Amino acid sequence: MGFSARVCLLTYLFLLGTISPPFRSHQVLAEEAHSKLKLSSQILQDSIVKQINEHPNAGWKASLNPRFSNFTVGEFKHLLGVKPTPHRELRQTPVISHPKSLKLPNNFDARTAWSQCSTIGRILDQGHCGSCWAFGAVESLSDRFCIHFGTNVSLSVNDLLACCGFLCGGGCDGGYPIYAWRYLMHHGVVTEECDPYFDDIGCSHPGCEPAYPTPKCVRKCVDGNQMWRSSKHYSLSTYRVDSDPYNIMAEVYKYGPVEVSFSVYEDFAHYKSGVYRHITGDMMGGHAVKLIGWGTTDDGEDYWLVANQWNRSWGEDGYFKIRRGTNECGIEEDAVAGLPSTKNLVREFAGEAEDGAYVSM
Repeated sequence: MGFSARVCLLTYLFLLGTISPPFRSHQVLAEEAHSKLKLSSQILQDSIVKQINEHPNAGWKASLNPRFSNFTVGEFKHLLGVKPTPHRELRQTPVISHPKSLKLPNNFDARTAWSQCSTIGRILDQGHCGSCWAFGAVESLSDRFCIHFGTNVSLSVNDLLACCGFLCGGGCDGGYPIYAWRYLMHHGVVTEECDPYFDDIGCSHPGCEPAYPTPKCVRKCVDGNQMWRSSKHYSLSTYRVDSDPYNIMAEVYKYGPVEVSFSVYEDFAHYKSGVYRHITGDMMGGHAVKLIGWGTTDDGEDYWLVANQWNRSWGEDGYFKIRRGTNECGIEEDAVAGLPSTKNLVREFAGEAEDGAYVSM
């Protein structure tokens, strides 16, 4: 076979996709090998802890948190289940701002402001499921039911995670916070007692499977004496909060905790205490959490106070602080919330829904 014929044959085979161009194959293989090596490596690194703790201006301390002692980078990335909000939803969802006439305190903690609400101080564990988008929404709504109606009720993350389906995203493979709140508004969620989280102890017990599929939607309370439909609790509204820190503060101060999303880097897995800001490491994904307050350190660093769902062995007893006013890792860009509905609540609360504060939202 002549040279020109061989060239024609190779070109034909390449177009058919049966061979790869020789000048790209080594590059592609190298990139794939590096990617697989990275995903299979341990998320916790002594070098990151050393770099943070020796940084003169880090503002926070790092450690090898036991929550992730056996996690690979790939497993850690799977926890970060926030998918980017579609642009059409950003345009169509109402954005709430608050009049600057409200005088806000320098420090605020929803746990003490509404000390009668036990749900605000709960720290949960999402296990190995990328369900953060569901936790942030359901936890915030649970808190707001207590704040507005005096009902201490823990709502079911599992209902939202299992039953929202393609509307919310991919269940344990991630979802959209704004669609989670839409589900809460249109379909509601049952109580945690009716439908408990499928893996409420994380993955610490012997023989625990390291990756969970999304639980099936059963629509039946585990207790046969409870009715699924009558156990539903609803959000009256779904909205985004304007990204100005004042508006987020006013929203939390007036109505209760909100769900926020932010970009997570490798160093965040090592957070132990202090006011977090990104120092080192690759971007791992998007994470949703519950913002419950704010404050300023003795050194003058403004921060947000946030409840995570990685158990109490991580961070400051399950909480973390992150820089406020600088949109650190995008924390101020996508705060979402809704107000609790009286639907299915006892009649004595029926008049609350007519309150202008609720209707106006």
